[in-house]
Amino acid sequence: MLRDMLLLFFKNKKAVLGLIILIFFLFIAIFAPILAPYEPFQNRDEEGLRFPLRSRPTGEHWLGTTQNGYDIFSRLIYGTRTSLFIGLATGLLTTAIALTVGLISGYFGGVVDDIVSFFINIFLVLPTLVLVIVIATYITVEGITPIILVLAITGWAWGARVVRAQVLSVREREFIYASEVLGESAPKIIFREILPNIVPLVMATFLTSTIAAIIGEASLSFLGLGDLTVISWGTLLYWAQNSAALLFGAWWWFLPPGLFIGLLGTSLVLLNFAIDEISNPKLRKR
Repeated sequence: MLRDMLLLFFKNKKAVLGLIILIFFLFIAIFAPILAPYEPFQNRDEEGLRFPLRSRPTGEHWLGTTQNGYDIFSRLIYGTRTSLFIGLATGLLTTAIALTVGLISGYFGGVVDDIVSFFINIFLVLPTLVLVIVIATYITVEGITPIILVLAITGWAWGARVVRAQVLSVREREFIYASEVLGESAPKIIFREILPNIVPLVMATFLTSTIAAIIGEASLSFLGLGDLTVISWGTLLYWAQNSAALLFGAWWWFLPPGLFIGLLGTSLVLLNFAIDEISNPKLRKR
């Protein structure tokens, strides 16, 4: 079964292309200290001479320097590590919350489902971006952990609703009734019978949540609501905007992080489409 799924995966052009792009970013993130020519907060060379300020791209500084003399290319490399980590960590946490809530609501039904669905609907109707901005405004703790928590807390509802709907469908199948008649406990039925049947949906939820987290972090940082001492694609865009890079035509400052966000988002979207096609025979025939 696993072998057949892997064969279908690597035969899918969207999956292969998305995986190649994702591996490219993972490679950059893992080997950032080796790939980056300078430290992100380094503005002097080995001889102690200060780097030029607001430099255009040169042989020594491939994407120029900031107003403080920091190498933009090095910051882009280190920012890949931060943004990718925030996206994956938030995606995992968001998916875990959505999966737990969706499984409980869909399997137990009745009053439990009514209560859980009430909270899901509340989070669905709230304007997510506005809620994230309001919460982020009152956070005084530095680092990326608060950003991950805020994005996960505000982003789980959509995934929970989709998982709930799928669990309700699986819940009505005969093998679930057979397990209940045989006296299987609820946790065993949920994890042995229901969960394996919704794995593609869980993976899709994770990929979607990861995309949303990367864009969400970039949006918060661009607005100055993140930790600006952390190097990420979002903070690169913030400092480019704050230094009027667009006004001065310094495309090398804001275009690369924007391009990286778009490429990584494209990679995850392609993988999401591929999972849909692999798990749905009707889509494979088209």
